Amino acid sequence: MAPEPTTVDARLPAPDRPSAVRRSLGRSVRRSARLRGPVLAFLLTVTAFCAAWAARGTFPFGNTGRAVNDQANQYVPFHRALWDLVHGQAAGDLLFTWRGGFGQQFLSDYHTYLGNPFSWLAVLVPRDHVDLAVFAVTPVTMGTAAAVMTVYLGKLHAGPWWQRGVLGATYGLCGWALSDASYIPMWLWGLVALPMLGIAVEWCLEGRRWPGAALLVALAWFGNFYTAMMATMAACVLLAIRLATRDTSGRERLLALWRAATAAGTGILLTLPLLLPSFLSSGAAQPTRAAAFDPVRIEVFFAGMLPATHLWGGRPRLYVASLGLILAGSFLLNTSIARRTRLVWGAATALVLASFQFPPTQYVWHGLAVPNGNPYRETFVFSGMVVVLAWLSLAGKPRPRHLALTAGLLVAAAFVLRRTDDFGGWTWPAVLGGGGVSLLALVLLRLGDKRRFLVPVAAVLMIGVVLAESTAAAAGADARRARERWAKPVPTSNRSIAGHFDAVRGVEDWPAHRTDSGAPQTAYNDALALRAEGPQYYSSYLPEATYKALEPLGYGFKNDGRTFFGADNPVLDAIFSIGARVRPGTAPDSWTAERFPAPPLVTVRTGPYASPNPAESVYARQETVLGATVYEVPQVTRGGDPENRTYTARCRPGSEAFWYSPALYGSLHAGATGKPLENEMTGVTPLGPVPASGTVDVTVRTRTRGADAGAHPLGCLDRSALTAAVDRLKATGATAVEVGGHSIGATLPADTRGTAVVATTAVPGWSCSAPVRPFHGLLAVDLPPGTTAFSCTFTPKGLYPGLAAAALALLTLTAAAATPRLRRRR
Repeated sequence: MAPEPTTVDARLPAPDRPSAVRRSLGRSVRRSARLRGPVLAFLLTVTAFCAAWAARGTFPFGNTGRAVNDQANQYVPFHRALWDLVHGQAAGDLLFTWRGGFGQQFLSDYHTYLGNPFSWLAVLVPRDHVDLAVFAVTPVTMGTAAAVMTVYLGKLHAGPWWQRGVLGATYGLCGWALSDASYIPMWLWGLVALPMLGIAVEWCLEGRRWPGAALLVALAWFGNFYTAMMATMAACVLLAIRLATRDTSGRERLLALWRAATAAGTGILLTLPLLLPSFLSSGAAQPTRAAAFDPVRIEVFFAGMLPATHLWGGRPRLYVASLGLILAGSFLLNTSIARRTRLVWGAATALVLASFQFPPTQYVWHGLAVPNGNPYRETFVFSGMVVVLAWLSLAGKPRPRHLALTAGLLVAAAFVLRRTDDFGGWTWPAVLGGGGVSLLALVLLRLGDKRRFLVPVAAVLMIGVVLAESTAAAAGADARRARERWAKPVPTSNRSIAGHFDAVRGVEDWPAHRTDSGAPQTAYNDALALRAEGPQYYSSYLPEATYKALEPLGYGFKNDGRTFFGADNPVLDAIFSIGARVRPGTAPDSWTAERFPAPPLVTVRTGPYASPNPAESVYARQETVLGATVYEVPQVTRGGDPENRTYTARCRPGSEAFWYSPALYGSLHAGATGKPLENEMTGVTPLGPVPASGTVDVTVRTRTRGADAGAHPLGCLDRSALTAAVDRLKATGATAVEVGGHSIGATLPADTRGTAVVATTAVPGWSCSAPVRPFHGLLAVDLPPGTTAFSCTFTPKGLYPGLAAAALALLTLTAAAATPRLRRRR
């Protein structure tokens, strides 16, 4: 009887199959081991930050608002605009938005405020919960930064995964992240970019993965070019350090420099479709009066290196948890590390620290610009270098006496600096408690070389002390920040906001007319947040052209003209095709909406018009743009003292009185009307009907010394004249208007001549099928005889050159990636 045939897998010889399985299992085990450190760093960072939220009872763990400063004014509204864009409910597209500022570029705003890849979490939740997604971006980004730092540390020196994970977490929970960037989601991407670029540096030194290095550079710059620029300069420092400490030949150093330079250039070129328009938009933006850099006092500067310190304002946040500080301090004393390595790393770290205090180097860190706000925005670079020193020292097994000496110096520094303003209630517990436990853990870890059972105890202590100290530091920073007048956290979702949004939606009819959301409730970008089309807009890229168009007409503004507010004024409504307005109701958290006739978005001016009213008055400027006389601008008489000035004028009874005094800060009272005055922030303000006597009395209580309401603060509106002007604009204006994402087209009545005026400002980037001729700051085109239609398209300046450069970089990258494969096939 013949034996049964043996079945053999034809794909793999039988003797080799077990070894192949073992190799596959080995790869899986190694891959799992590589992930342990980053996962630990991520979880530790996220847990500490969220625990601080919960301890403070802040949203989403309580009812206390979390939106601080620009998070409410910019970031949440911009993320809601991103939600609208992705879900097909935006008035505009990625290049342009019709919501806010009467139409503005959007590409640069996207790159600056929404570039963090985790910002896309906002589109995965219902629109009502976008603010929750924005808040979640912070711990997720910080955790990712900690995880990537853990990987980078492993490339600098081998060592246990859990030790790298703990130190990676100290980077993700550094003072800059907890105090300065915790409410600024796009800045936090720089925290990820630094170790990511450090990995790219290592690849360039090793002469491998050049395409990967270029892609890491691109990813850093796509996320946020501002902090990525700082991280890139830090990567140059890291490259110089590594070249100085590695035993390589001069030729190898030059090759590494070449690989790094070309990878950086290629990666940045890939981002040029976003970067170049942003750069050009910044150049065209309304200028700001940023003050020159004024370094803080030296004791304040060094106090920023102590854990759990915080004070609102332009202060440097330099600290990491006590564990990292003690280890970093022992670096120079650790003789198991080569002397050259210690000297180069130590000197470079000291020079980076010193560069934060000198104006020339500060300007370099900020791209040769004066920062508008906290000038110490690059301090995460120093924290990252401190963590590297800590890891190199820990991997070199520091001696307990060196650790004790460093811990003692930390306590001594805290004692000397205890009277600085930044020294908070949690600083002593962090220094004494956190430092003491950290020292104990590190001593136990060293003793664990001979007594292995002490290693798990040390691990638990190290993880626990970083978690506890960072939680306290984050909660303390949030508590102290919340006490500042300009940093009061506000809600970004509640019953009132939901009612406001519903009121806007109830009267919207874009593009037949614009809807003004009314006075800002929580955000300067209410038009974006509430899906309206009014003038409210706040962006670092708001063009100078928009400022020059809106400011003379009486719109309120702030931030040197980079923030505009609405104005409850029927003439301005007619000029900008506003046909609906929302106002606060009489009951709490209620809103009322009103519709009224409005001209189309495209109107026609057939001839010149000159207002008969005083040319320097805001009311004459409004009439000039409207093309009709609708105001009576009376002479006013003044009385009272400088702090309680009275103004009296006479107007036709039944007309509507308006007030405009951008130089005054205080309050005004006219009859039963009482309203605040906040200098330039307060636009043209309604006072109500002129009484039967025809006398308008206004009392202004002001705290602005030496300022006056101006020659013509009062204007009285003739409603019938305005109605006639609106009817005329409707009759002669476009019969049909089509609005695209970044375009507008209009059909005009037959035999139309003159100038077609589009109700948007003439910002750079518009091109039209007819000759463009701005009309008092608005987009307008000349209408040659026989013109019955025209169209305009907005293209951000620099978009096409950026796309061309990115295409060239992509070809280079593809060729570099394909060349080794082609060689192997040969």
